[in-house]
Amino acid sequence: MATVFVANRGEIAARIIRTAQALGHRCAVAVPAVDADLPYATGADEVVALESPRDFGDVAIMTAAAVAVGADLVHPGYGFLSENADFARSVEKAGLIFVGPSPEVISLMGDKASARRIAEAAGVPGPAGSDGPVVGAEGAQLVARRVGFPLMVKAVAGGGGIGMAVVHDADELEEALTRVASRAETVFGDARLIVERYVERSRHVEVQVMGLPDGRVVALAERDCSVQRRHQKVVEESPSPVLDEVARAELRRRASALAAAVGYVNAGTVEFIYDLDTGELAFLEMNTRLQVEHPVTEAVHGIDLVAWQLAIASGSSELPDGLDDEPRGHAIELRVYAEDSERFLPRPGTITTWEMPEGEGIRVDAGYALGNTVTPFFDPLLAKVVVFADTRAGALSLARGAVEDVEVEGPGVNTAFLARVLSSEAFASGDYATGLVG
Repeated sequence: MATVFVANRGEIAARIIRTAQALGHRCAVAVPAVDADLPYATGADEVVALESPRDFGDVAIMTAAAVAVGADLVHPGYGFLSENADFARSVEKAGLIFVGPSPEVISLMGDKASARRIAEAAGVPGPAGSDGPVVGAEGAQLVARRVGFPLMVKAVAGGGGIGMAVVHDADELEEALTRVASRAETVFGDARLIVERYVERSRHVEVQVMGLPDGRVVALAERDCSVQRRHQKVVEESPSPVLDEVARAELRRRASALAAAVGYVNAGTVEFIYDLDTGELAFLEMNTRLQVEHPVTEAVHGIDLVAWQLAIASGSSELPDGLDDEPRGHAIELRVYAEDSERFLPRPGTITTWEMPEGEGIRVDAGYALGNTVTPFFDPLLAKVVVFADTRAGALSLARGAVEDVEVEGPGVNTAFLARVLSSEAFASGDYATGLVG
């Protein structure tokens, strides 16, 4: 039995604890006072008190907490320090195992400029754009003259939809550069930017890769994450309803090639843009961690990715029992947020009613329960509702019913928005682009 320190909170911490404990491991977490009664805190075997909610992003504090509980492995989840090379390095220096890729790979792939160069060298080209960080407005204008508008301005260190802006003409460019650079400096401590051609009619598709200690890379079925609000994913599904078998195979081949090129070990996701007009696939970025939307991959492949992560971190190159190489059926994930369904503003509060859907083909990964208080200190994700059926039509029907069964009172909840997406003709047909909900 090992001790797993989960360097995270909310639904992802609870989800990791569930698997780790089922495997016989002991689980520990660090908890600020505002989270004391949340399921991840009450479900852990040991708790370390944090002085502030901000401590989740502090390398020294989180490493010290892991050491204090006698951790063998440290699972970072997603967000916070999950893609922080300094944290991975600190964990390893303390003699613990970081459940993820090496600090060197995190640094390489977390920098969008270096990731573009590595992908290009591996035969996985990205959208036409800057060869590296642009230097001022003049550098960006040079790229614009070469590739044309519209353009996407992106923070080199960005992620999760943060630090990017679409620019439609030269008059908008300088203001967008200033705005994104300022945001990037504030959030990531790195104001560098890259500029790429923006594909207006596109789908956002990604591939889950698992790098094994023996050097092999397993690429699983793609996820379609094209339902986005302000570049933030809100509904995900697998497999994509728009890819044919040729495109699907090419997507997995490219993801494997890129992961192999950097000696990737453990779970990662390679993200692509699929041009609906040309059928071209272009590399966007690689996330060196477990994704929020990983449950849809688990559903269609019949596996537990967290269990696989822990096995890889412990040195195993064996494939999970029962792994289906090709996806079976269809899965859809819905992100339930504590926010209103019109302006999408956070709506914290104490939960006075909490009902989640149940039944065959339905899974709920929740970060809260009845009586908990949703505070303004963190991302307002309450839970993820995941449905699985033999067909996309079956999964869509199940998803519509599941959303109707969600009842949350106290904080606001975005179920009306999710219902609108699921009932739209475009989503039902599968024929939509990333601009479906704006």
